[in-house]
Amino acid sequence: MTTLHTRRVSTGRLTQQITETRAEGEPVAFVHGNVSSSPFWHPTLAALPDSYRAIAVDLRGFGGTDPLPVDATRGLRDYADDLAELLTALGIDRAHLVGWSMGGGVVTQFLRDHPAAVRSLTLVNPVSPYGFGGTHGVDGALNSEDGAGSGGGTANPDFVRLLAEGDRGEDSPLSPRSVLAACYVKPPLRFAHEDAYVESMLTTRLGDDHYPGDSTTSAAWPGIAPGTRGVLNCLAPTHFRVDDLHLIDPKPPVLWIRGEDDVIVSDTSMFDLAHLGAVGAVPGWDGTPAQPMVAQTRHALDRYAAAGGAVREVAVADAGHTVHLERPEEFGTALLEVLSA
Repeated sequence: MTTLHTRRVSTGRLTQQITETRAEGEPVAFVHGNVSSSPFWHPTLAALPDSYRAIAVDLRGFGGTDPLPVDATRGLRDYADDLAELLTALGIDRAHLVGWSMGGGVVTQFLRDHPAAVRSLTLVNPVSPYGFGGTHGVDGALNSEDGAGSGGGTANPDFVRLLAEGDRGEDSPLSPRSVLAACYVKPPLRFAHEDAYVESMLTTRLGDDHYPGDSTTSAAWPGIAPGTRGVLNCLAPTHFRVDDLHLIDPKPPVLWIRGEDDVIVSDTSMFDLAHLGAVGAVPGWDGTPAQPMVAQTRHALDRYAAAGGAVREVAVADAGHTVHLERPEEFGTALLEVLSA
């Protein structure tokens, strides 16, 4: 059985905590999503063959990595630049990158900035290349110039409060455990290691510089717009947009794998205020269309493929946002195929 090792690595930017399998082999770097940390990758790391050097990193403000503030005006580049410095510190020139949810955006930004350093890219239920919230259409057109409907003000305040209180129960539907069970996975699945994932979620550093970030008011519905600090703002379409991925050279192979029943990254996301407005859950809806998150990713990757890149989309039935944990055998098979391409 593979033994996982956790340690902290100092770079020129900060000290990051990583979990790794071994010091030799073809490097594969795993990046987690929002309100989580590297334990969500531990089963995947343990299942990789010995020929791979698997590394799962905690992003700044999550897990055991330094909680440096997030400059949202740089989009996801604070995280992508941290990852680049980490790989350099580990003596890795080129790596396979695997990113889940927000981590998918981080590795996409890394690929955009360092294409020659990427052997392959695997996107697991990734955030749209046009950010989270505040856009419409497959090309990610802004709903309003200020990005209304995205950013730090879109977080549910009760979820943030229960994170701050370290709530480990499920009395509230907005507790971390309840959100994990209802939204991260497709119910009624419950993980055997659920407690470890709840503890991972509770490592999320909170506040304006972290999760969810600050916000501003807007004259456009729903009345809130992105700020300049913290996690949800670095996902706002006014700060994060990778719409020129098809222009990079070289073009490593891309695997896009997703659970078909994901309710977080979806064309009808339960975390998209526009969709919530359409179903009556957010008052005053003005007809703003839901963000077609999956269609936007497909649009960007179709352009990548048309420009000569190899892209494979794998949609896993009866799985949600954590397809790598919900369906590990199907995920592992697809991952090994792109790692050996």
